Amino acid sequence: MSPLRLIYLALAIWGAIHPMYYFVTWFQANGWDIMAMVDAWHVNAATSGLVWDLTIAAIALTVWIVAEVTVRRNWFALVAIPATFCIGVSCGLPLYLFLRAKPIT
Repeated sequence: MSPLRLIYLALAIWGAIHPMYYFVTWFQANGWDIMAMVDAWHVNAATSGLVWDLTIAAIALTVWIVAEVTVRRNWFALVAIPATFCIGVSCGLPLYLFLRAKPIT
């Protein structure tokens, strides 16, 4: 495996674990209510801006993934879409780059 692919894989793992630590910590302190978390994301203009920034990035990433998967026929790479929306762009983007960088055989 190339060093670049290893970096993408490490970033995908980090992008899954690090944000999840904060999500789980928040849920344990505030209850397992997703709508309460969404409300917390919009507590002020700065956090709302960040939520919209990440949402737009996630949508752009999804469009790119679908467009490339359609051409490249690498259907397994679609797994990066749920990773993006269930975990975050910090996981979905490097995961897709890892899957995309696989040597063509």
